[in-house]
Amino acid sequence: MNEVKGSLRSIEQKYKLFQQQQFTFVAALERCRENAHDKIRPISSIEQVQTYMEHHCSNATDHRILHLFLDLCAELSRLCQRCETLHPGTPVTNSLLDKCKALVSQSNDLSSLRAKYPHDVVNHLSCDEARNHYGGVVSLIPLILDLMKEWIAHSEKLPRKVQQHVSAPQKRQEVTAAAAWPSQTRGAGPQSRNHQWRQLTKEPQAWGKGHGSKPPWRPPGGKL
Repeated sequence: MNEVKGSLRSIEQKYKLFQQQQFTFVAALERCRENAHDKIRPISSIEQVQTYMEHHCSNATDHRILHLFLDLCAELSRLCQRCETLHPGTPVTNSLLDKCKALVSQSNDLSSLRAKYPHDVVNHLSCDEARNHYGGVVSLIPLILDLMKEWIAHSEKLPRKVQQHVSAPQKRQEVTAAAAWPSQTRGAGPQSRNHQWRQLTKEPQAWGKGHGSKPPWRPPGGKL
């Protein structure tokens, strides 16, 4: 749980920097919409912002602020996945986590979202912008942060044994796997170890398919 709380604090700090640049973010989206000849529909999904950044971004400043927004969304998505491993959940915590995962989905329609008090991100927009174009996209991250804080508050009320119900067995499995192959895993990073593990588990299968059907070797002109 402490790891999750630390990750959330880190995301909040990064979001504060992003929030200070909301006008830059909205201006970047506005220019992308113009370049894409897409001035009618509102910003309705994370996927749409991704497309704008990749195909319709006109300068480095716009690219940087759009990338920061997408990076925050990606970190929140990873945090949701991490939270799923901490404990089996209750109806309340599972509902909160499901809402977070839905909001951070690439294709989720966020155009109707509106962050309310104490958040003031929507108030910084003009009436037209808030009502028709950017109210949803600027509300997305603060709403997810609120849900994550609520999830942590409810999770911390659970008994410690319940919180460790999922994470503890996973850690034991990782330790067992590492101990089984000491010479192959020592000094290697996670990706290298995973690759070595796949190679090791595939080799017996390849031998069975490629060589298992061959008859035993016999010397020329003789018998075993």
